[in-house]
Amino acid sequence: MNNVYVETLAKSTVSWDGENLPAYHQGQPEVTILRIKIPAGAKLEMHRHPAINAGVLLNGELTVITDNNKILHLKAGDSIVEVVDKWHYGKNEGNKTAEIIVFYAGVVDEPITVKRDYGTPK
Repeated sequence: MNNVYVETLAKSTVSWDGENLPAYHQGQPEVTILRIKIPAGAKLEMHRHPAINAGVLLNGELTVITDNNKILHLKAGDSIVEVVDKWHYGKNEGNKTAEIIVFYAGVVDEPITVKRDYGTPK
């Protein structure tokens, strides 16, 4: 007999920093699933996500830092409900590649990630 095992990794109405998730944007829904590999020692650019998203760190370690210095440390197996429309970046302070699967609940023709242009105000 096959025993199916289901484990909820994340279910939340708030992002990891404790803020309520916003209402979904209007328009044709579009789901995007990314596998992101961040080499040891790498630091991502400051960015924000207009779309609600969540992920699971498969391997390695990852630190996420907002522009107001809220910090989240992730290790393999941890889930994250990401901050929405808040500037932040990730960095891999570990000694091996961090690999994360991220699910975005976006809208057709709208970006899921926006990189900060330091020539314009926050």
